[in-house]
Amino acid sequence: MNIGPMLNLYPDSLGGTLDDVVDFLKTEEAEGAFSSCYILPSLYHTDLDRGFSVIDYSLNKMYASGETLEAIKKLGIELKLDFILNHASVLSRQFQDIIAKGEESEYKDFFINWNEFWKDCGEMTEQGYILPEEKYLKKMFFRKPGLPILMVRFPDGREIPYWNTFYQEVNYPKVSAQELMKAADLQYMQAEIIAQELSMGCPEGKKPADILQEIVLERKAGRLTKEQITTIWNYMEQHRYYLGQMDLNIQSPKVWEYYREVLKTLAGYGAKIVRLDAFAYAPKKPGERNFLNQPDTWELLDKIKQIAEPYGMALLPEIHESYSEKIYEKIAEQGYVTYDFFLPGLIIDALESGNGEHLAGWAQELIDKNIRTVNMLGCHDGIPLLDLKGILAEERIQKLIDIIVSRGGYVKDLHGQKNIYYQVNATYFSALGEDERKMLLARALQIFMPGKPQIWYLDLFAGKNDYEAVKMAGPGGHKEINRTNLTTAQICSGLSKPIVKQQLELLRFRNSCPAFSEESRIKVSSEGSQICFVWEHQGCTAQLKANLQDCSYVIEFCDQDRKRTLITEG
Repeated sequence: MNIGPMLNLYPDSLGGTLDDVVDFLKTEEAEGAFSSCYILPSLYHTDLDRGFSVIDYSLNKMYASGETLEAIKKLGIELKLDFILNHASVLSRQFQDIIAKGEESEYKDFFINWNEFWKDCGEMTEQGYILPEEKYLKKMFFRKPGLPILMVRFPDGREIPYWNTFYQEVNYPKVSAQELMKAADLQYMQAEIIAQELSMGCPEGKKPADILQEIVLERKAGRLTKEQITTIWNYMEQHRYYLGQMDLNIQSPKVWEYYREVLKTLAGYGAKIVRLDAFAYAPKKPGERNFLNQPDTWELLDKIKQIAEPYGMALLPEIHESYSEKIYEKIAEQGYVTYDFFLPGLIIDALESGNGEHLAGWAQELIDKNIRTVNMLGCHDGIPLLDLKGILAEERIQKLIDIIVSRGGYVKDLHGQKNIYYQVNATYFSALGEDERKMLLARALQIFMPGKPQIWYLDLFAGKNDYEAVKMAGPGGHKEINRTNLTTAQICSGLSKPIVKQQLELLRFRNSCPAFSEESRIKVSSEGSQICFVWEHQGCTAQLKANLQDCSYVIEFCDQDRKRTLITEG
């Protein structure tokens, strides 16, 4: 993996399609600034979570084509693409086959049947799922309230629970009076009333059985027989549909066939880096935490690595854990590049406190332990601050959260509990108080940190918090604050702004300067508000000297006997 700057975006982030992204990369301003491009998974055929619920890995015809991906490669830019290991959409052909065929489906073991998984480990409930014993439940990590299951109706009417770690939604179609007349031998007025009640109640989250019971009790549709009620209920349940992401059963040979097929597809797109999303949730066993089970997780990654290696693809496992857990070290010990989720918060801390002690300490640890990273400022999710537990004191972390929230950021409390959710949602520019000097120094610090710098497109354009997007997204739409799509006109306007030009100049320097290499010697020092980074490789030296109080900095490049001051700010 080369360590030049990587542009990070959705396929529709800059102009609307990936063709527009190619046009941006060809501009005089952006030329030479990037060596890689990370395209988020709405590049694929997906439904939810702006791409992270994959129906299949064919290209999204609205945004991209094989020719467009080839055009990016012809610019000398490597592709980084996503592979979601733990789950697939309910709209995937495998899950739809289960819904259509039930026990006869060849994919019935492709996903995790909850009751088969927990057999002999708990008691069956009236609702038809096993409640595991407390000794199992107390060890498990939950992403959401309640058990992670979705009750799936088979064609024979049975309800089968399947493991569902992430999002789920059960919906019912709007039914017409004529449909109910035919199904349940109703008169028109009866059918019209029942259809209206169902059409109003189901979108509010009410179950058809509860709505029908209310209709019967209040005699809203006159006298109805038990057979008619049962027929209407069956009709609604047979036609219900789902949204969500279902966990894959990595014990199934068919899942491994699927994994091989996906990696072959990504290699065909030209992917050189594959980000492994949600990998830590995939290995599961009764009695385990079922998040980062060990050694099972490393065994899974090793098997994926063996499939990917012949294609020349590097794997980038993605996981959030606090610094104190040392998971980043364990990933590095397994030979993988790891995400530096500590850098975004540490840079904000350094700029807000005017002290680089903790930032320099983290850089030195990376150097001493030879930990290879991909780092970032902003990204599609948020700014991870609770990851810093173990580096910064809890009061200092809370102060950073309070600062960003005071500047318009959002914190979503996980499961209704405070101080658990690891991200604060804001653009990085707004998190810095929309201070251009801070933004430029943050970028300079990033490109001199050990690792490969990943650049969120909206940071590059000094994007501000998008409150209208949050409002339009409704409940749970807090992440949209930092996902604003830019039009072609906005891109052209942005490229003329000094804050954008200067960032691109920094990135071009990082991408072209021979001092930056995986084999470079890196030195970092910090005293009070002063921080200094030096990269040296084969007689070439690049140096950043910065003042964290006034945000001034100087970048110098030395090639043998020549010494040049390249960039001065402040």
